[in-house]
Amino acid sequence: MHQTRKLFHTQDLALLWQVKDKNLLYTTIKRYVQKGILTRIHKGFYCVGKIADQDKYVLGAVYYHDYCYLSMETVLAREGVINRQPQAITLVGYRPARFKINNQEYLVRQMKPERLFQTEGVSLINGVLTANLKRAAADMKYFNPSFYFDRRLK
Repeated sequence: MHQTRKLFHTQDLALLWQVKDKNLLYTTIKRYVQKGILTRIHKGFYCVGKIADQDKYVLGAVYYHDYCYLSMETVLAREGVINRQPQAITLVGYRPARFKINNQEYLVRQMKPERLFQTEGVSLINGVLTANLKRAAADMKYFNPSFYFDRRLK
């Protein structure tokens, strides 16, 4: 079996390697890091290869380790609906979070499950669940009803 995934939490490695003994797991991870096979990104979070080679959107979504999708400012800026580039990559998820990986800030806004899990307007793009323009705009209005869009939606 060929593994294409490049980002792993400690629990993922335990399942992949079928290791139940925590000491053996942590020793194996430590040795893989020393050999340069794995790179430690954050406590309990690793990648194959260099951190700089990882897609920043995939990195944030996998690190969050729960259902989430890319939306709001990130999508709106990419689509040219807002002029200012957001400082943080914005995700929508089940629980709020703010974190920084490799000098990139991430902001996860908490949405009620009954709305979060409605998949209309959300699709998998380059390995990341991503809102389309209409969904991103609707999400923005959900969190900030008075938000001003610099350009009209296409």
